Amino acid sequence: MAAQDEQALEHRVEHFRQRYNWDCGVSCVLMLLSPAQREEMLDKFEGICRDEGFNQSTWTIDLCYLLKRFGIKHRMFTITLGVNEDYSRQGYYDRIIHLDRERVKRRFLEAASCGIQVRRAALSAAQLAAHVRARGPALLLVDAGLLVCRLCKHNKLKAEFRRCFGGSYSGHYIVVVGSRGGWFLYRDPALSPRLCAAAPAQLRRASTAPGTDHDVILIDHDYR
Repeated sequence: MAAQDEQALEHRVEHFRQRYNWDCGVSCVLMLLSPAQREEMLDKFEGICRDEGFNQSTWTIDLCYLLKRFGIKHRMFTITLGVNEDYSRQGYYDRIIHLDRERVKRRFLEAASCGIQVRRAALSAAQLAAHVRARGPALLLVDAGLLVCRLCKHNKLKAEFRRCFGGSYSGHYIVVVGSRGGWFLYRDPALSPRLCAAAPAQLRRASTAPGTDHDVILIDHDYR
């Protein structure tokens, strides 16, 4: 990636900080909307969440339908087309999976007929970098405890603790918006407005950890 990254690149999305403990994915979508679309989404927030069926529990496929609702072209990549039952006994998923299973399965089954592209595949760091440089941002599901910002050191102690002693999965969404000096640049809705950066190896570790299903949404819109 370093050879491709001599020139810094950033997709200029407007940062949006999540307001609740569950809306990181929706907040990432809000970053990708136009000002008018964002105003509409915020004005009708609760109604749209109910209408989309996820209320306060979003899966990556839900975010695809939300992007489709606002006309944002995208493609989803995942290694599991539906619900990964292997995770059903993990604390994070055990609390929500029985509520979401049927909705998530239905949304995957209906995706193609709704004009949503979902491909069963895992993207490499090089493929992610190539998309961000040529096409647009990417929305990633990560294990939050494994991601450390090289610029603000957010999560440094937590990640070191996880590396030494392990820990439970904590799903979180971020928007990868560019690259600089061999690092990926991203915006984290859990933080105040700022650019964060991570090495490709570390971002890959966080985005391919058990629980993520390697979920990535590639946005086909150039925000530069």
